[in-house]
Amino acid sequence: MYDIKALYEAESVKDAVRLLVEHPQAQVIAGGSDVLVQMREGKRAGKELVSIYGLDELRGVKVEEDGTIRIGSLTSFSHITKDPVIQKYINVLGEAVDMIGGPQIRNIGTIGGNTCNGVTSADSASTLHAWDAIVEITGPNGVRQIPIHDFYIKAGTVDLKPGEIQTAILIPEKSYKGYFGHYIKYAMREAMDIATTGCSVNVKLSEDKKTIEDARIAYGVAGPVPMRAPSAEAAAKGKVLTKETVKAFAGAVLEDIRPRDSWRASKAFRQHIAVVLAERALREAVRLAGGEVDE
Repeated sequence: MYDIKALYEAESVKDAVRLLVEHPQAQVIAGGSDVLVQMREGKRAGKELVSIYGLDELRGVKVEEDGTIRIGSLTSFSHITKDPVIQKYINVLGEAVDMIGGPQIRNIGTIGGNTCNGVTSADSASTLHAWDAIVEITGPNGVRQIPIHDFYIKAGTVDLKPGEIQTAILIPEKSYKGYFGHYIKYAMREAMDIATTGCSVNVKLSEDKKTIEDARIAYGVAGPVPMRAPSAEAAAKGKVLTKETVKAFAGAVLEDIRPRDSWRASKAFRQHIAVVLAERALREAVRLAGGEVDE
């Protein structure tokens, strides 16, 4: 049984905002794969809920006129993995969300829910950080957009003000054009498990495939929120594709990440894994981009 004080079903984004303003203590619910579990555990017992699950306007993936990829916040993980736009331009995102839970969870869980819960282990989050994603938010004062790096405030808290809902994830053309990426999830099991550490890397190579023009790397569970590793990115940018460059890139992540000890893994182990995953993910991203590391 679920201890729900009241359930309001929004008929549009505007209506959802109205309901949240009228019921300021209400919790937004979409697929419910996180919220309902927390309610059953008693963490959100007695809450009012505003359901946006019926808002088809927030579903789907499309390329806008300026080349921006728009992912509606209610788009399910299964949809993202199979979507032709995702497969063509940012296939790594589809691969990342395909590692979430099992088929039932991926069918109902949404990209908006996965980012709005604010947890560092969300499999979509590190990849979205690596692609410089932008979060679109709609509220009483209209629509605003903020970089996903600024959307995460602290563990479990994101930048959603009273009356606001996330309506889309945007990836500008300049963030994905010419880039190829790879995501690696390290967990205790092959499936149905939370990441011990997640690492997403994307890379843009020179025309002759010999130089790294740009590299971006982001982690989940390397700190309280998903994070980039700018020191590693700087260590690879503009460098010739050699084994030494790859090693320097991977080693530099330790300057930025902030893992902690937990029952899942020690801080030292997470640091070790972060370096190993950085090297493996970069090598695979380079391969996907048509390059080869000079040994």
